[in-house]
Amino acid sequence: MRVIFAPIGFFRNGASTLGAMSVVSKIVYVVRKHDWRIWFGLVVTFFWIGGGTWYVVAAMQEHPDQSLSLDIVGSYLEGAFAPLAFLWLVLGLFIQQRELARHADELQRSSEQSEKQTLAIAATEMNARQETFFKIAENVKNQLGGITGMLFASGLGPVGSGRYEREEIDAMFRSSANGDHEVFARQFLSMDYQAEGGLPDLLYGTDIRRAHTRNYRRTFKRLLILAQGCDVDGIITDALKHTSFGLLYRRMRVHMPEDFTGDEVA
Repeated sequence: MRVIFAPIGFFRNGASTLGAMSVVSKIVYVVRKHDWRIWFGLVVTFFWIGGGTWYVVAAMQEHPDQSLSLDIVGSYLEGAFAPLAFLWLVLGLFIQQRELARHADELQRSSEQSEKQTLAIAATEMNARQETFFKIAENVKNQLGGITGMLFASGLGPVGSGRYEREEIDAMFRSSANGDHEVFARQFLSMDYQAEGGLPDLLYGTDIRRAHTRNYRRTFKRLLILAQGCDVDGIITDALKHTSFGLLYRRMRVHMPEDFTGDEVA
C-alpha cells in the first residue's frame, strides 16, 4: 500500500497565493467603492508633497548655511499648498455635483415608485368599489323587479285592465323571484298598450301608479349615480342604461306629465 504525502511547501504556497488574492480583491473593492477623482487627488497630493519635500532637502544640502526664518517657511508653505487647495476645491465641486445628480435620480425613482403605488392603490380601491356596487346592484335590481311587478299588476292585472290573469301575474313574480328581475320591465317595453291608453296611462294614470313610478325612478337614479361613482370609462353606466330597467326609466322620463316630479334623490 502506497501513501503519497503532499509537499508542505505546496500548501504554504497555495495559502500565500490565496492570501494575496484576498488582499488584492479588498484593494480593488476599496478603489471601486470611492470616486476616481478622490484617488486622482490623493495621487497628485502624494507626488506634490513628495516633490516639495525633495526640493526642500535638496535646497538645504546645496545651501547648508542658509537660515530659514518663519517668513520664508510660511511663504514656501503658502505657495506649495495653494495649488493643492485649489485642486481639492475643484474635485470637491465635481464630487458634490455627482452626488447631487445621484440624489436627484434617487428622488426621481422614488417619485415614480410612489406614483406607481398610488395608481395601484387607486386601482385596488376602484376594484373594491366596483365589487361593492355589483353586490348592491343585485339587491337594487331585485327591488326594481318588485316595483315594476306592482306597477304592472296595477295597470294590467285583474285590478287594472284585466289583460293578464292573476295566474299569469303570479308566474311572472315567481320568475322575478328566481332571478329574472327584468321580466316585468320587458313586458312594459314589448307592447304599446293602446287599449289601456298607452304607456303614459299605465305609468301615471292613477295615484298608485304614480307612486310606483316615482319610487322606481328614484331607486334607479340612485343606482345610476352609484354606478357613475365607480365607473372609470363609462362601461358600467352605459350597460346599466341599456338594460330593460334603464330603457323603462327612459320611457318614464319621456312620457312624464308636466305636473309630475318623481326622481329627485333624497
